[in-house]
Amino acid sequence: MSESEQDKIYNTAVEATLEVIGGKWKPIILFHLTFGKKRNGELMGLIPAITQKVLTQQLAELAEDGVVSRISYNQVPPKVEYELTDYGWSLKEILHLMCRWGDTHIQRVHGDRARILVGVPQEAQ
Repeated sequence: MSESEQDKIYNTAVEATLEVIGGKWKPIILFHLTFGKKRNGELMGLIPAITQKVLTQQLAELAEDGVVSRISYNQVPPKVEYELTDYGWSLKEILHLMCRWGDTHIQRVHGDRARILVGVPQEAQ
């Protein structure tokens, strides 16, 4: 019996959440998508430390989990956009809360020695 056919056991629902949005890049990708559709190149520009291979892999996993949809336009040159699904939008509040907590943490630990390149726009707070 494969793992997908077996009952999944979690010690806490946090594990289920992290199974979908956990890792270094997924929360960041999802955070940026809370501000609207993004093309691959836009995401690369917003997340300069990520490689193309990892971005593609993470987007595919998020799509497989049903939180991101990939929209492919039939045109030349090819155009692909990514956006949150209705299910993915349910993560907006937690992602923005994580960002605000991170702002507070950065100030507490690093004070003026750190800067944030991208934060939650004022209208989202």
